[in-house]
Amino acid sequence: MSASATLTKVSRTRTSTERVWIELDGASFAVIGYVTPAGEPRSSGVVYKAVGRRLFTVVAADSWKARHIMTGSTVSVTVPVRRGGVLSLVMPIPPATISFHATAIVHPAGAIDVASLSPELESLLPPERRDGAAVIELVPEDRFLTYGVGTALMDMRDPGLSRAVVPVRNSQLEG
Repeated sequence: MSASATLTKVSRTRTSTERVWIELDGASFAVIGYVTPAGEPRSSGVVYKAVGRRLFTVVAADSWKARHIMTGSTVSVTVPVRRGGVLSLVMPIPPATISFHATAIVHPAGAIDVASLSPELESLLPPERRDGAAVIELVPEDRFLTYGVGTALMDMRDPGLSRAVVPVRNSQLEG
């Protein structure tokens, strides 16, 4: 298949910036990929909450994530989006995915009031751990790469129909 035919298939998906943000708002688990200060690749699963157009996760201040992800670092983020409902209990249906690069901002323990960001984010952290928790803020950059978002389950068998590249912000569609 030619590149233009693939682009035509991708452009017919029902995926939009708003649809991706709705999926991110509805999900709560992501995998963050980063490079340690020693240059070693790492990935870590996190529970997050979308607030505005950013993702926030709360981690132990002495965790690998808090120590190895530096403010201003570019990290990769992949969010699996559960699909299939009851059907997924009887058939192996892979999740859809949203992947993107983000700038990480690490807020040290006590530097940010989690409750002021989101009551849902605050509820993820037991009260006895709040004083020792760091907040990692993830600011998505450039574009989302999606697979299966806005695609019928049967169409997910065709990568050309399932893949999409979507701008992080609607304003990227202009000019």
